[in-house]
Amino acid sequence: HLCDPKDGKLIFIDNNGVEFLLELLYFSSMKQQRYSSSALFELARKATSFAPEDSAPSSPPQRAFSGEEFVNNSTLSDVTFLIDGQQFYAHKICLVASSEIFRAMFDGLYKERNAQNVEIPNIRWEVFDLMMRFIYTGSVTIPKDLAQDLLVAADQYLLEGLKRLCEYTIAQDICVGNIPFMYDLADTYNASALRRACTL
Repeated sequence: HLCDPKDGKLIFIDNNGVEFLLELLYFSSMKQQRYSSSALFELARKATSFAPEDSAPSSPPQRAFSGEEFVNNSTLSDVTFLIDGQQFYAHKICLVASSEIFRAMFDGLYKERNAQNVEIPNIRWEVFDLMMRFIYTGSVTIPKDLAQDLLVAADQYLLEGLKRLCEYTIAQDICVGNIPFMYDLADTYNASALRRACTL
């Protein structure tokens, strides 16, 4: 019994108790490592008894999707993004319907509101393409080598469904050697499913 169940979130999530236990695995005596691994095992056992079976999250049900044929299609496009020097055609109505960030960009007081060309400097073409495919279709296959960059983009543009897909993809590669990195990644981008996967 690690602690009172009602205190578990406070100790292990809010006050970084899991991170502390992970650090003990690497930087302490064998006795502390045994206690830490035992505590982590107990946390994982309790987490799985309350958590639903891990599976890939489904597409968000709250909106209609335009379809694959409209991804990067100039037909009726009313905005062109410039990524890595390449043009990407889009439709503001699809973007505004999918993300509060795009809504603020095109329906708020930002300079992009009336712009037909918008440069996006902090994202790679491949990542932007996957993000747009998700916006237009509601699903996307995420290559493992792009999952972390796509998680960052999904967090930046408040695309929760895409973020969950990224978390699921990234979690498939969790191992003892990368748990501290994965936990930090989850913490930085408020990726709760990935954080939970690090404790299992």
